[in-house]
Amino acid sequence: MGLNKDRIESKIIYIKENIKKLQKFQEISQDEFVADYRNYDAAKYNLQASIEALIDISNHIISRENLGVPETNAESFKILAQNGIISEDKLTIFTAMARFRNKVVHLYDEIDNAEIYRIITEHLEDFDYFIKQIFNRYF
Repeated sequence: MGLNKDRIESKIIYIKENIKKLQKFQEISQDEFVADYRNYDAAKYNLQASIEALIDISNHIISRENLGVPETNAESFKILAQNGIISEDKLTIFTAMARFRNKVVHLYDEIDNAEIYRIITEHLEDFDYFIKQIFNRYF
């Protein structure tokens, strides 16, 4: 069975919408960001949901192309890198995303709001990279 491109595309649209929301936080200082729980709570949710959408896309591709069975979210990205779908150079970043997602879900009381701000100001382009790789290969 081939890829469900509509499913992938809807997740890509969802990620792009979340990234637009997150980019708004780049307009304020870190002090302003961490001073208001609405900022970091909204950002944390949008980051988590976007990372989960990346993982969903990854697992869909892995499943439909019979590339293996990932045992962890991070391993999903590793399988994509091993198969040339994403660059090996970016694997560390996507593995960190999977770890961050797990931390938000399971160790939510240990999240540093300054870390969330750093991700927003330094790593949103990594989502764009992933989307471009998927889009260029499958669309």
